[in-house]
Amino acid sequence: MGILINCQSITKSYASRPLFRELSFAIEDGEQLGLIGPNGAGKSTLLKILAGITEPDAGSLATRKNLKVAYLAQHQKYEPGPSIMELVTKETQGESFSDHERDAAIDSTLALIGFPDKDAEAAKLSGGWQKRLALACALVKKPDLLLLDEPTNHLDLEGVLWLEAFLKRIASQKQRTMSFVLISHDRAFLEGVCTSVMELNPRFPQGFIKSKGNYTAYLLAKQEMEAQQAHLEAALASQMRREMEWLSRGARARQTKSKHRIEGAGKLMDELAEVKQRNAMASKMGVEFESTNRKTKELLSAKDVSKSFDDRVLFKDMELVLRQGIRVGLVGRNGSGKTTLLKVLLGKEDATTGTVKRADGLKMVWFDQNRNQIDQKLTLKQALCQAGEDAVVYQGRSIHVATWAKRFLFDPQQLAMPVSYLSGGEQARILIANLMLQPADILILDEPTNDLDIPSLEVLQESLEEFPGAIILVTHDRMMLDTVSNCIMALDGTGGVDYFADFDQCKYIFEKQKKSKTEKSDKSDKIPDQPKPETAKPQRTSNNLSGSQKKDLAELPEKIEQAEARLESIGKEMHDPKVQSNFVRLQELSKEEEKQRKLLESLFERWQELEMLQNS
Repeated sequence: MGILINCQSITKSYASRPLFRELSFAIEDGEQLGLIGPNGAGKSTLLKILAGITEPDAGSLATRKNLKVAYLAQHQKYEPGPSIMELVTKETQGESFSDHERDAAIDSTLALIGFPDKDAEAAKLSGGWQKRLALACALVKKPDLLLLDEPTNHLDLEGVLWLEAFLKRIASQKQRTMSFVLISHDRAFLEGVCTSVMELNPRFPQGFIKSKGNYTAYLLAKQEMEAQQAHLEAALASQMRREMEWLSRGARARQTKSKHRIEGAGKLMDELAEVKQRNAMASKMGVEFESTNRKTKELLSAKDVSKSFDDRVLFKDMELVLRQGIRVGLVGRNGSGKTTLLKVLLGKEDATTGTVKRADGLKMVWFDQNRNQIDQKLTLKQALCQAGEDAVVYQGRSIHVATWAKRFLFDPQQLAMPVSYLSGGEQARILIANLMLQPADILILDEPTNDLDIPSLEVLQESLEEFPGAIILVTHDRMMLDTVSNCIMALDGTGGVDYFADFDQCKYIFEKQKKSKTEKSDKSDKIPDQPKPETAKPQRTSNNLSGSQKKDLAELPEKIEQAEARLESIGKEMHDPKVQSNFVRLQELSKEEEKQRKLLESLFERWQELEMLQNS
């Protein structure tokens, strides 16, 4: 494989704050790289340097001759007026296309994205379709390298699944190699689309760690790197103890000490201090939600609950019973009514029909995805200590605000900073800190994962798994959804409410419904041909199938059932906490799961093929 971009000793700082120093790495032709790291590590800045938008303070970039790079920013904003077609066409200006090539690029890109109306006004599109438009504007230039900054942020699950499938498709095109670098905190997304993963983090000797393979392979590489650094610290500490003993010997021994060895001891001390500092950066956010530990059997019961606005029904005849240990994942496309349902359960909105019964003295804690629970004018200290004191009371003991802030990875120097100056991830950490101070029977979490980095996601996930009360969780993070939830409730936005064992089952049903809806729409748009009586052909029967095909068709249902059962078995084993800490076994299961999923897809395709042939 050739090299697209070679970075040598890249360094970048803002004011007195260093982001990264002397990064040296390469991006290869055909590589699909996932760029991750803690908030503030400089991921977006590095992506802009690769795009040529920002210059590094030091270091150099060598790019392949005539390399075409397209950059997709994290947020899109379109002015009223221009249509999809006009904006995509505008992006081709200045490109070295002939008229024929330009028209072909525009048509193929619009067809690839699948816009239902290319003349629609861009500013009136939903957030998900605006993200697709931005992607079209980047792809129409026919880039060799596509750079995407948080492409899944604020997309609903349907949008994330579409983007994942789309990136897989463009990366595997036979006629043209497509490379990309994307920033994402969505672990399932990284697992699905990346051929390599790179974590930007000053705790690693080179300022980053990069591994070949998907996200699971990266976890294995990271675990090995952390073990090496721990062993290095132990070895240096042992060597330092021996040198200190030698240096502290009596006067006669001191006369024979060589200057070279004394200088070596000083360098060893500096090296040990540097390794210790790097290893100390592994601190994680301390999240532990407090439960009331009440013994009430039934916490909340919703019966025949419906909600509508004017003529639109969001959900109808919804049933839900929450007890201790029940954790519900709530899914549905944007606008399907997820947040409205949460507000009905909280009592913040009335149901149109039905009843919601809550246990006496029920304590429900709510995480608002819009961050409306934080006054942007407050300082960080005031937001963390809403009582106006210098300490918070957590689990019956007083904790100073500076210590409490450190628990959520804030620097004490940030305490006087206004909340409005903090990033989305930092504001999410404030909300989580405040929720921890409230004993709860039920946690209702509306997109708590937005803007959180992967280490914070992992800690939040562990805390939710350990919470003994009930949970309702809305998130597009599929890994957290499957790990935390023990059932899935899906809203279709037209009144339908369905229940599933896990997200894979839910995903399959959604895809099947979508395919069925598309096929019905295609049939309704076409006027069936009316053949003349003398030319009409008699309907064929199963005689169209050969003997072996008939046998295949008869055996397929059992084979599909076996494949689905095996997939379910693998999924359960992967969610076992013991397996999740065994990265070797996790990788084996991941490969087997992918193999079984491909087998299931091929079985369904074969079944459809034979049925079409039988009925033709």
